[in-house]
Amino acid sequence: MTKPLLQTFSIALLACLFIAAGINHFVSPDVYLKIMPAYLPWPLALIYVSGFFEVAGGIGVAVPKLRRAAGWGLIALLVAVFPANMEMVFHADRFPDIPFWALVVRLPLQGLLIAWVWWAAVKRVGATDE
Repeated sequence: MTKPLLQTFSIALLACLFIAAGINHFVSPDVYLKIMPAYLPWPLALIYVSGFFEVAGGIGVAVPKLRRAAGWGLIALLVAVFPANMEMVFHADRFPDIPFWALVVRLPLQGLLIAWVWWAAVKRVGATDE
């Protein structure tokens, strides 16, 4: 698979991933309430806001003229929600069905997801805004 083709596939996959994840914030907010750090105000509102921006970012990466800005926005969002991933590790007892090792592995996976968004949507080797 050539780099531009791989990036096109990655963009489509990222768009679907973020749109689905964002919609899930509205469908299953209770799941996200469990991982919200207690020091953050208005947890339910933050869940809906992050869900909205995941959907918007997913749509944005699918639109060539918005792709780079949406990529940066998704990277910012992934950094902003990292404390929730940490919360899961610190309070693993709230997630008895998830092995502790899986909670820990999620932390570096966030970095890989950031790198994937950057590579597919921000860097875009050989691509131009259409």
